[in-house]
Amino acid sequence: MQKLLIKIYKGCKLLYRQLLGKFSKLYCSVLFYLNDVNVVSFSSLGIPYIHKSIKAKIFVGENFKMNNGVKYSDSGLNGKCRIEVRDKAILTIGNNVGMSDVTITCHEKINIGNNVLIGVGTQIRDTDNHSLNPQDRLIGLDWENKKNASILIEDNVFIGANCFILKGVTIGENTIIGACSVVTKNIPANQIWAGNPAIIIKLIKTS
Repeated sequence: MQKLLIKIYKGCKLLYRQLLGKFSKLYCSVLFYLNDVNVVSFSSLGIPYIHKSIKAKIFVGENFKMNNGVKYSDSGLNGKCRIEVRDKAILTIGNNVGMSDVTITCHEKINIGNNVLIGVGTQIRDTDNHSLNPQDRLIGLDWENKKNASILIEDNVFIGANCFILKGVTIGENTIIGACSVVTKNIPANQIWAGNPAIIIKLIKTS
């Protein structure tokens, strides 16, 4: 009896996941359309949050994959992907990019290459969000005087869970960023970096 109930439970769970996946994709298609997101092809489990200013631009390549929420990512937290592109900023995401519960905050320019994996809970921000001058924050110039700087993540990069990629950095192709790292400066290709702030751990052999 127990085995029969397990099979029924597993079957219902699989059916629920398939139906929710189709609903998620339909909902996201509408979300992309209403935000004027230029996307080639994608799949989504769960519903992300997307905000794009009218003059901003978002370009997404083929086979973009998102996981949103506790049911579809392994963090155990009930989060979601959050993509915010403000003012005249440009966000470009290449082909075969996957992410789970990732936050992308783009106020100038973020370029993510092809075949990039971004771990659960990671944040990619090309802005300080606030002025670093306390006087600016007191007199209402906080937003106007914040600092922005473009981010480039090259092809085949793997970013572990709960990392922070800060403004103005380039991460070279094939590089791996260890979980919970804070990237504050440029990282060359074919290396493993980790820590806060991230430092080189070892080289990656590509042949």
